[in-house]
Amino acid sequence: MFVLDNVRYKNILDVRHLVLPDKKINCILGESGSGKTTLLRLLNNLAACDSGSILWHEQSLYELNPIELRRRVVMLGQNPVIFDGSVRENLFIGLKFADKPCPGDDKLREVLKQVSLHKDLDVEAAQLSGGEKQRLALGRVLLMEPEVLLLDEPSSALDEDTEEILIRSLVRYVKENEITLIMVTHARRIAEEYGEYIVEIEQGRVKSVREKVS
Repeated sequence: MFVLDNVRYKNILDVRHLVLPDKKINCILGESGSGKTTLLRLLNNLAACDSGSILWHEQSLYELNPIELRRRVVMLGQNPVIFDGSVRENLFIGLKFADKPCPGDDKLREVLKQVSLHKDLDVEAAQLSGGEKQRLALGRVLLMEPEVLLLDEPSSALDEDTEEILIRSLVRYVKENEITLIMVTHARRIAEEYGEYIVEIEQGRVKSVREKVS
């Protein structure tokens, strides 16, 4: 689990105490500019806090090799990078970064199905729509089989029906693989329906924390 104590980052975040539990659907809610994305970036050391401590499994985040950390705690931003080449080549990029073997096409098609992207593996990624590129990037992350998924508005470019299908599939994947999901979402209804641990941030501070009892 992540434990944040007295974490400050510039004038953006001031978190006195926050626990994000393992193997749960953690949803982060808040207005634009409230510090949600910054919080995600702190959790895999893409940004370092000015003061305070962040522990992961009782070890300081800053004692861990940052490259190794980012292979285990993988973040997908709201506007992910799509590379030149095919859908297949884009799916492979994360695995190559992590020094992991690339699977066969059957596994790649399975991942595309999980993210509701119904495209041939040989299609050029540049031809995809914004929402399709977002799902392709999510598939790339899932293939890395991280311990923790940090997702920043993973369904922001999708219509409501497609968003529902994607989030439901994502939650099922997380549960089946017993990994931790920490997800910033603009949709309160998504957090209320799927979140097990809901954190609301307001002007850089934790406004409320609520754990849903199943």
